[in-house]
Amino acid sequence: MKKSLVTFAIFATFVVHDAAESQKFTVVEASIGEMQRALQQHRVTSRELVQQSLTRIALYEDRLNAIVYVNPRALEEADARDRERARRRARGPLHGIPIALKDNIQTRDMPTTGGALAFAGLLPPYDATVTKNLRDAGAIIIAKTQLTELANWVTVGMPANYNSLNGYGMNPYDPRRDPREGLADGRPVLTTGGSSSGVGTSVSFWAANIGTETSGSILSPANQNMLAGIKPTVGRVSRYGIIPITADQDTAGPMTRSVTDAAIMLGVLESAAPDPHDPATTACMPPPARDYTRFLDRNALRGARVGVPRAFFYDAVSSGGSLTPRGGLPMEQKKVMEEAIAELRTLGAAVVDPANIPSIVDWDPARNFLDWPVCSGPDNAKGNDANCSTTYKYGMKRDFSRWLALLGDAAPVKSLTELRAWNDAHRLAGTLKYGQSNLDNADETDLVADRTRYESDRRKDLLLTAKHGIDEVMKAQRLDALLFPAQNGNGIAARAGYPSVIVPYGMVPNNAPPAFPSGFDPKSAPFGVTFTGIACSEPRLIALAYAFEQATKKRVPPAGFP
Repeated sequence: MKKSLVTFAIFATFVVHDAAESQKFTVVEASIGEMQRALQQHRVTSRELVQQSLTRIALYEDRLNAIVYVNPRALEEADARDRERARRRARGPLHGIPIALKDNIQTRDMPTTGGALAFAGLLPPYDATVTKNLRDAGAIIIAKTQLTELANWVTVGMPANYNSLNGYGMNPYDPRRDPREGLADGRPVLTTGGSSSGVGTSVSFWAANIGTETSGSILSPANQNMLAGIKPTVGRVSRYGIIPITADQDTAGPMTRSVTDAAIMLGVLESAAPDPHDPATTACMPPPARDYTRFLDRNALRGARVGVPRAFFYDAVSSGGSLTPRGGLPMEQKKVMEEAIAELRTLGAAVVDPANIPSIVDWDPARNFLDWPVCSGPDNAKGNDANCSTTYKYGMKRDFSRWLALLGDAAPVKSLTELRAWNDAHRLAGTLKYGQSNLDNADETDLVADRTRYESDRRKDLLLTAKHGIDEVMKAQRLDALLFPAQNGNGIAARAGYPSVIVPYGMVPNNAPPAFPSGFDPKSAPFGVTFTGIACSEPRLIALAYAFEQATKKRVPPAGFP
């Protein structure tokens, strides 16, 4: 349903709604637990929760562009959940709660586009497993959210949260366009992060949303929108029915306004048993009853060993094939992290500082993570990709092709080749504003001839990120977690397939070059801290993140969206 029509219908409904009834409970900054208690105590109905959410969408969506599609049946579904509750048949912890999905997660009754113009209006023939799990838990899928096109594996240089179908997403902490020369193409002055969007959750359009991550696409938008987010171990959550980049790294995960809500959401997303459609779902054992709230412990940091990977992630470092120092934080961001580290010590954590990652400081370029980037863009086309990992482009050719095949007759195109040709034929409609070099690179891959190279690259990925990376330092220092600034550790953790939990913490200046025009005052950017661990360590990471969150409580809602 077009958002303009939905907006009119919502607003008309709201005008005649009994104002006294709507004041019983507000969805603004409300937690899932608060919503459930209000529902159980008959202080609000699911219909009223959804109506309030739709009203907020009507009021603020034009400023934010956080949504690709609004569910026109959301109120009907809310009425059905209310009837079930009246018969004491609540389905689960999300019964009657409005939740949004990134628009690369399949829903049979709503389009799933990945933000690609070629997939406009695509109604897939089956629901994603996470969609089914959410509905089984009683969630109302109220909307499909904005995203970077095809989860940001179309090209290099595409701004976060831009796609050819729906344009640019805006950040509620500064919802203005960038005025700087070379960047004034409509993009936000303050990045939203990507490829998922956390905007709607940040302004209480819904209680929580589901993003997907291959490398940073949950942690980054959670950071930029002052949210808690969980990037799970690859395989803990089924990827069946999600538009892929590569099964080596893809995962879905929750983005919420609190760690508690993220823990609730993770338990719902994870299936009770391995998904036969996704063999990776044997990776981790779910906790009893898939209840991650049992790990919420205010005292979890007492005696915990938390490592600070100083080299590169905090301080610039010379290593590998570079005598020129690489990485490091700006002064303002470093100050925030020093405050966070001091807080950890106050809370009883044993802070191991430094706890440098071996593959970051290794002087051998062949064993240095910083010298092993992902092959991307025109500079890493076939024949120019000897010194980078081909795992993304190989995985995209393999897994995207499989996904298209599972769509059957619903697929608008049948291959990456057809998608690239379709994009080229529709340039005037805006398909290739930033090009499609990553799709080009993936499509030139030969799944048979290039398999040996891919397998070698994947082994090196795991050596540098896991065995000679996170595993080595955590084992040597007996760590419970590594503490990264914002989402800055996402690349090394994601390529290992390891979990992370991010927590809101501070604000930092938005002063990255180039300089802003005289008289333009950019607002500050949210800045979080991330706890990262080894495979299947979500319970411990959730405990640590919760203890930190409860002691600091730094989340501040964006101004201007009351």
